[in-house]
Formats: sequence, structure tokens, C-alpha cells
Amino acid sequence: MAKTLGMILIALGIAGLAWGGLTYTTRETVVDLGPIQATRDKSHSIPLPPVAGAVLVVTGIALLVAGKKG
Repeated sequence: MAKTLGMILIALGIAGLAWGGLTYTTRETVVDLGPIQATRDKSHSIPLPPVAGAVLVVTGIALLVAGKKG
């Protein structure tokens, strides 16, 4: 179990270091006048600090090493 979790954490950490965060788009209604609607797309981002990605990678490696010893 620790090996699997370690590999998942390493993969997430590398992905976080590569992309630096997540970006997603939502659509919101600006004007709603009965059958006539005006919408706009709004972009949101969730930044992931490089330190967090590095911590995930180091934690994953530690879990892999601990899984080999046990």
C-alpha cells in the first residue's frame, strides 16, 4: 500500500512542478431577459507552489524507501 501511495505522490508532485497549478473555465450568466441570455466564460486558476510539488515528490520517495524496508 505504501508503494502505491508513494508512486501516486511522486506522479502528482512531478505534474505539479511541470504545470504549476490548475486552470478551469466556468460560464456565468451576465444578462437574463426571459428568452434572451448573455453569458461569458470566466477563467479561474489554482496555483500550486513549486515547494508543494517538491514536498510531494520527497514524501513519495520516502514512502517507496519505507515500503522496500518493510
